[in-house]
Amino acid sequence: MLGALLRLLSACGGVWPTSPAPPARSSSSSSAAAAADQAAAEGRDGLLWWRDLALCHAGELSVAVVQGNHVLEDQCRVESGPPPLAATCIGVFDGHAGPDAARFACDHLLPNLREAASGPEGVTADAIRDAFLATEEGFLAVVSRMWEAQPDMATVGTCCLVGVVHQRTLFVANLGDSRAVLGKKVGRAGQITAEQLSSEHNANEEDVRQELMAQHPDDPQIVALKHGVWRVKGIIQVSRSLGDAYLKHSQYNTEQIKPKFRLPEPFSRPILSANPSIIARCLQPSDCFIIFASDGLWEHLGNQQAVEIVHNHQRAGSARRLIKAALHEAARKREMRYSDLMKIDKKVRRHFHDDITVIVLFINYDQLAKGHSQGQSLSIRCALDH
Repeated sequence: MLGALLRLLSACGGVWPTSPAPPARSSSSSSAAAAADQAAAEGRDGLLWWRDLALCHAGELSVAVVQGNHVLEDQCRVESGPPPLAATCIGVFDGHAGPDAARFACDHLLPNLREAASGPEGVTADAIRDAFLATEEGFLAVVSRMWEAQPDMATVGTCCLVGVVHQRTLFVANLGDSRAVLGKKVGRAGQITAEQLSSEHNANEEDVRQELMAQHPDDPQIVALKHGVWRVKGIIQVSRSLGDAYLKHSQYNTEQIKPKFRLPEPFSRPILSANPSIIARCLQPSDCFIIFASDGLWEHLGNQQAVEIVHNHQRAGSARRLIKAALHEAARKREMRYSDLMKIDKKVRRHFHDDITVIVLFINYDQLAKGHSQGQSLSIRCALDH
């Protein structure tokens, strides 16, 4: 377990200064116990990795990732720190056609956000949009540099889901079809209900198809139904992403990329967009927690089902519990046992489920209202091998 902790710490990037030590307690013995608790909260079981519970500026959070692809294409990052920024930032990056764009976004998007929010206005929707744009430009520069030696980089992309809690404001920004779902209490009995916070940019959504057709009125094939699934140009389901240069810049739509990605005709305007949907929400005392997850979770669990799983159990291990619930459902769909599914190697596991990343953020409203920061600075990244 110590080795796993060290691997986690070595993998952490530094948007805020990090400290492996837990908050100070009244005695050296209690501090040692707290350190042991922090170490025990992280673990790995085959293709499943988790950090069961950690303190952050906004409250507490739980993180888990399970690998489905032969090469892990999901990435995630959490950065939380005290003033001057005093924010908790969460990123879920779900790559496609390879892991490179997701890894790049994981490395750069939250640092770019910190830089964009360093001005007097702090965290704003414009700052978040600027961070997305800077990350997109940075990755496209990599594609350009590697074009001759590695042209397939032009076909790699990633969905990006970012959540930021700054003071009592929650921002959620999204490219693609990862999803953020709020669990909030309603009614006098305090029942938990789900509210989806993010917009999904997936061609299977009617409003997304209408948006694409309005943007490309001269292209009757901008969306096509292929094997029962709506796809942009019959190739890709998401309409917004980071990367996917071959669908944004026509100079990459050449014979140098694989035939399955090539378009038969040139295009004059970008087909996909890197402009995120952003919402800003003033947090309320009834807002309990937010689930940030890649679409691998939502393929198997509904919004209300997910928030009830979190609400009906202890906080520690919430993300891992959601992933296990999704895997149980994936096994049920294939009429097999969960234990047998977990024995399947990553070379064939993708036939049963996608990579799944889940981060559950528990909001401490009173703490945010008082302007107090809880615990040390925090930096977490998935410790699974690529």
